[in-house]
Amino acid sequence: MSNLFIAFLQALGLVVYCGLVGLVFWQGEHWFGPMANFWGPVFLLLLFVASVLISSLIGLGYPIILFWEKKQRVEALKLVVATAAWLALFVLVIVLILVVS
Repeated sequence: MSNLFIAFLQALGLVVYCGLVGLVFWQGEHWFGPMANFWGPVFLLLLFVASVLISSLIGLGYPIILFWEKKQRVEALKLVVATAAWLALFVLVIVLILVVS
């Protein structure tokens, strides 16, 4: 597989994961009810921490393997840049969808 396709899949995985987390934010009060105690903020902070870890694994897992295990440092950096470029493109598409609708 080419690095551009791997970067596309990584970026798509991040978009899908962010969409799922956004769904929890959007429908959270409907699903869980109003958060009137200590556990609401704890849940949101834990979700944030878990999201950082999951997003890091999706976006940086394979580049880290390329960098340290396969010693392909340039390819690893290119993959990170390509993933960031795909993410920027996805953001632009989402912004256009929001502006048009």
